[in-house]
Amino acid sequence: MSAKLKIDPHHARYQARGAVVSLQQLLVQRYAAKTLEYLAHSRSIAGISGLHLSKMRGRGIDFEEFRPYQAGDDIRLIDWRVTARTSRPFTKVFREERERPVIIAVDQTHNMFFGSQTAFKSVLAAQAAAVFCWLAIDNGDRVGGLVFSDTDSSLVRPKRSRRSALHLLNQIFQYNQHLQYVKDPDALIPSDPTFQPGLAHALGQIRRITKPGSTLYVISDFVTLDEKALQYLNQLSRHNNVVCCFVYDALEETLPVPGMYSITDGGRKGSLNTHSPRARARYREQFQERVAALEAELDRLQIGLLKIRTNQLVVEQIREWTAKNS
Repeated sequence: MSAKLKIDPHHARYQARGAVVSLQQLLVQRYAAKTLEYLAHSRSIAGISGLHLSKMRGRGIDFEEFRPYQAGDDIRLIDWRVTARTSRPFTKVFREERERPVIIAVDQTHNMFFGSQTAFKSVLAAQAAAVFCWLAIDNGDRVGGLVFSDTDSSLVRPKRSRRSALHLLNQIFQYNQHLQYVKDPDALIPSDPTFQPGLAHALGQIRRITKPGSTLYVISDFVTLDEKALQYLNQLSRHNNVVCCFVYDALEETLPVPGMYSITDGGRKGSLNTHSPRARARYREQFQERVAALEAELDRLQIGLLKIRTNQLVVEQIREWTAKNS
């Protein structure tokens, strides 16, 4: 563990392990978030507690007062009614809001129920969401979000309260627990016939609770990223800070050492032959191509990409990414 992180010697307790997460593991992330406390004081000019500079357009902040126009003031801020009434040019002065909503979208679909080392992707996504959630609460921001599965979703409107944070974390916990009981993902049928699984539907719902100037974290493996989802991300990123957190497992990046492996999805069983050098090279190339395509799309939209690997400490990966992008 890096000495810069200044984590408790028993930092291992911050690392969730296994196929499912416990509510206690999500609660203890508050202490992990404390190690990132300095980020809360490196607030952007718009007063947003995100981990990168604000992309908020315009001056959508609180009006404070009128004052006489001064050389260098933005002429778009001149109030012509007051100017006409006083025969002197007056400009509007705005006060930056110090509280901004933080929205966290967490993918808990069956694609996330996978892992080869330390923890499943669904567990790391839940853990990362908890870190962001506690960081926002400790920073005095409103926090809300959306947890979505293959069959439904739970929307939590942002509020500035510990109760709201606990409600969101409990929803994440419930959705994560449900994954272990899904034996045949192909047989999943949404209870709501209008529900469409995938990122596009989730981001469409997120738009309902996201006001300009919010910080949005989208935590997923982005398997279901399509043109509609990219369209929604583009719309959301125009007036908000958006960070996409790409969760992946080491086995998705590189095949294990040559051999024959038994694999299962919890219901079906199969085998994996990793002896072929050509197959191993192509496997890695396909992952790299997929990541490069994701990076290119997000870079085009000027959206930050945080990569989270399942066998590494979440809070450390957040800290390293922030250091590189500060």
